[in-house]
Amino acid sequence: MRRLHFLLLVAFMMPVSAFGLDYDIIAYHDVRDDVAGQYDADAYAVSTIHLLAHFRWLRQAGFTPVSVDAILDAHAGRTTLPDKPVLLTFDDGLRSFYTRVFPLLKLFDYPAVVSVVSSWIEMDGEVKYGGGTRDRDDFLTWHQLRELQESGLVEIGSHTHSLHQGISGNPQGNLQPAGVTRKFSDGGYEDEGAYRERVAADLATSIATITRETGHAPRVITWPYGAFNQAIAEVADSLGMRLSLTLEPDNSRDGNLLHRGRLLIVRNPSLADLSAELLFPGRPNVLRVAQVDLDYVYDPDPAQQEENLGRLLDRIKALNISTVFLQAFADPDSDGAADALYFPNRHLPVRADLFNRVAWQLKTRADVRVYAWMPMLSFIGGPFVADWRTVARNEAVSTDKPALPPRLSPFHDDAVRHIAEVYEDLAKYSKFDGILFHDDGRLGATEDFSNAGEALRLRALLDFSSAAETRYREEFGFVPTESQLASDPDLRRRFAALKTRALIDLTHLLTERVRQQLPHIRTARNLFASALLDPSAAEYLAQDFAAFQAAYDHVALLAMPRLEGADDHELFFRTLVDGVSAHDGGLDQTIFELQTVDWNDGTRIASEALLRTMRWLQSLGVRHIGYYPDDFISGHPELETLRQGISLADHFREGTQ
Repeated sequence: MRRLHFLLLVAFMMPVSAFGLDYDIIAYHDVRDDVAGQYDADAYAVSTIHLLAHFRWLRQAGFTPVSVDAILDAHAGRTTLPDKPVLLTFDDGLRSFYTRVFPLLKLFDYPAVVSVVSSWIEMDGEVKYGGGTRDRDDFLTWHQLRELQESGLVEIGSHTHSLHQGISGNPQGNLQPAGVTRKFSDGGYEDEGAYRERVAADLATSIATITRETGHAPRVITWPYGAFNQAIAEVADSLGMRLSLTLEPDNSRDGNLLHRGRLLIVRNPSLADLSAELLFPGRPNVLRVAQVDLDYVYDPDPAQQEENLGRLLDRIKALNISTVFLQAFADPDSDGAADALYFPNRHLPVRADLFNRVAWQLKTRADVRVYAWMPMLSFIGGPFVADWRTVARNEAVSTDKPALPPRLSPFHDDAVRHIAEVYEDLAKYSKFDGILFHDDGRLGATEDFSNAGEALRLRALLDFSSAAETRYREEFGFVPTESQLASDPDLRRRFAALKTRALIDLTHLLTERVRQQLPHIRTARNLFASALLDPSAAEYLAQDFAAFQAAYDHVALLAMPRLEGADDHELFFRTLVDGVSAHDGGLDQTIFELQTVDWNDGTRIASEALLRTMRWLQSLGVRHIGYYPDDFISGHPELETLRQGISLADHFREGTQ
């Protein structure tokens, strides 16, 4: 059973508070008498008999369907919701809501929301729907909608006027949700003003049409495909649509109690499915991750590039994994820093407008979640000048020679602002599910530490050094010297903790900028194994497992013994597993990333050896496993061998929508 099917079942077996919500919302679509079990061509259709069983079970289990009035009143503090409240919603305005759902609502006296695409209600021809077409008779009429509204049980919400469609979202012509996509046409992208004007006009048309036909303005906006962003949510709210519904299983992270995730019903779940989940609750999701270099897809020849993409898609689909960490930056000169990007942006060259294309194809054709793999500090060229880089101390002399890869200072306001703008552009022009913060997010014991005296500093570094030193003075009241740090272990720990917090704060800022466009983004961050193996590692890495665990959805642990120079690989892995297990929930959050190449000599690690490691780690209790790199061009690791260690055939996945 796939996770989308599982969402409904989990909703009933877990307490409401487990979702961080004060009420649950269930999302239905079509209801038919002839749904062919779990394998119907319309995955979102539910049978009438199963819907009846759901309604009966809700009553028996003590759930109370509530109205939009009740929710708005509770939000305003005028009343409280009953125990186990649930909002029933039905999307797309299909005729079955009137013929099959409405009689059941009257029978049970249950309120519900039906969200309509106003252009579909008014159309004369056919509309593309669910991979096929629907004609006018498949949708509600305004007369029926008025009757539904007059019953007092049905709230009519907006599903937009004509945003329930795909528009070209990149030069390759991928069709992506119209409400959140900057349209690509005539060789360029729609600018921000035109984008917002287009969406605002559509929402206004929907409201005006529904108000004209029913006499009531909609108070609910149900976003097509569950896709929205902060800008258009604010527009909807300003137009009076206070309750904003998506298709995510959890609540929006923006703190707005009226932005609500919903539990999407697919594959016609029965009460037998529900009973099985109640008997065996809490089966966890498992992540299987391939980390992919987009450099392997890129080719100056468009035909070869498409062939490379096809190889990647075929391989990822065949692997049956949950997640791809996909490189979004380019490093053609191999200096470890991003000097070009694979998406439109305002600061660095675009090697190719490719990330969105590949991410979308992976999501829609290989059924995986895609995390944008991005640097934290390692940007070079354009406005990212050397003056913004970390300053190191070596033998009491400050130097502007950057460590490899060159990294920008997290204390420098201009550097942080420009990095944030790069992340904003990534989210604006791409569709993805998460961010993987790269392993460049580290600071050594002497990085951003300069105290050699003004006379020894390069003038070009003066302002930069002041940025870091100002932060140290705020924290400690002084800038620590090398001798003070060497002689005071507590000061040394506090100094490392400050840098650790600064890097985490940077990632939080970057995440929030991305969430303005992609509200439900998840986060993972690379952690060096040394952070768990060496008690003093925080002092030379500014990385800490417990801090990462609290800050991110997942810790992407670089479980790579050859990278760490470990001779005893078994001891290396056992120590890592023990270290992660010592933290409450550590194994639930940690992805063990294995290496497929020994970078010391460039040799490939045998696929059979990788398989043995994967199986052994699972026997030790490791749940989430990934590997890097995946060389889909030459086929390493070998596909069939790799499948045996990483396929999710026997596990629930961190699913896609």
